[in-house]
Amino acid sequence: MRSNRRLAQLWLDALTTELGASPGTIETYTDDLNCYLTWLETNSLALDDVGLEQVRDYIANLDARGYAGSTTARRITVVRNLHRFLIAEELGSRDPTSTMPGMRRSRKLPFVLSISETESLLETAHKVAADPSVGLYRQAGYARRAALFETLYASGMRISEALSLPSDAARPGTRMMMVRGKGDKQRLVPLHDRAIEAIAHWQSLAAQYSGGRPTQWLFHSVRNGTKALTRQAALLGIKEAAVAAGLPSPERVSPHVLCHAFATHMHSGGTDLRVLQELLGHAGIETTQIYTHLDRSRLTQMVRDLHPLNSFESAE
Repeated sequence: MRSNRRLAQLWLDALTTELGASPGTIETYTDDLNCYLTWLETNSLALDDVGLEQVRDYIANLDARGYAGSTTARRITVVRNLHRFLIAEELGSRDPTSTMPGMRRSRKLPFVLSISETESLLETAHKVAADPSVGLYRQAGYARRAALFETLYASGMRISEALSLPSDAARPGTRMMMVRGKGDKQRLVPLHDRAIEAIAHWQSLAAQYSGGRPTQWLFHSVRNGTKALTRQAALLGIKEAAVAAGLPSPERVSPHVLCHAFATHMHSGGTDLRVLQELLGHAGIETTQIYTHLDRSRLTQMVRDLHPLNSFESAE
């Protein structure tokens, strides 16, 4: 059914040219479309032949193949949007999904470190950053790691936002940092004393190593101040620190875990959700509300693990 694929390509082209979809989004949607188009070809169906019954058969096929619920939901969304596009462009005669109820996607709670685990991670990073016996180059790298961890946990910013901070983002004496987030929106985030001191320590060692050469990024290569630290290097650094700190499940620890830790610990301490939304740069409060669920999840775990009556039952 070559016409099916030609029509699908028109939708992908429109996403790119009219909506400015990213290459990553187009790649994901192309994979989802291929899944649907292949199923149509197997069943000798043209796009305009598809009715609600066939869409339900496709969903059943996805379920039978064992896809995760989030993957199935995304692939059905692609089917919906494709058929809506064909109707809008007068390339199809009906939308088989128009009467189909939306799929509710279950939301997986993110992995979060406790306050004591976060402190252990930070203290481990600071310990190696304070050891000059490793040599100036390695000590500067460790100091950068500690400064990055402190910045993420102090502000809740995303790793991509931290790695794009310019070198003058943390001027001496500053307690607020301007962050450029999603959609090129800017927001101010606070820094506490320990983060400010960690950044100053990193910048001092980096300047000693480079001889004071100018830098472009706040978190940059020790050898080259015009080259930003990569996400891969940041991920490797936090996993190494998680292992050294003896954290459980160190393979699950990532820079974004510090963002979750910031939000969860702030909310547990009484920070209003609207304030948290502003600090995190969330477009809608719905995204921020996940941290109320994390609080409930942690409370449930505490009752299960620590309540004396639950302990008595387990002992019988």
